[in-house]
Amino acid sequence: SLCGGGAPSLSYQELKDLKKTNVLHIDVRERWEIERFGRIPASVNIPLGELVEALQMDPTDFKEQYNQKMPSKSDPVVFSCLAGTRSKQALSFATSLGFS
Repeated sequence: SLCGGGAPSLSYQELKDLKKTNVLHIDVRERWEIERFGRIPASVNIPLGELVEALQMDPTDFKEQYNQKMPSKSDPVVFSCLAGTRSKQALSFATSLGFS
């Protein structure tokens, strides 16, 4: 299940189309889930428990830790997880930190 800013949920095809644009895809599953079930191509794994801290990091530290440019508050970001619960939480965390 996937969550995007304007649309609460996205289909797989919508995500594939979005990924052709400049969207940051954050997978908020735990690391063991990624190891067990596989990584989503062109996504960055930031477990939900680390997300609030990660989104407030210094951009240099973010890049070092996640090997990805830190999103600005206006950059398009998509969150995904296994069932949709954590990605919805991730979306509200990001919104509460001022991400549009």
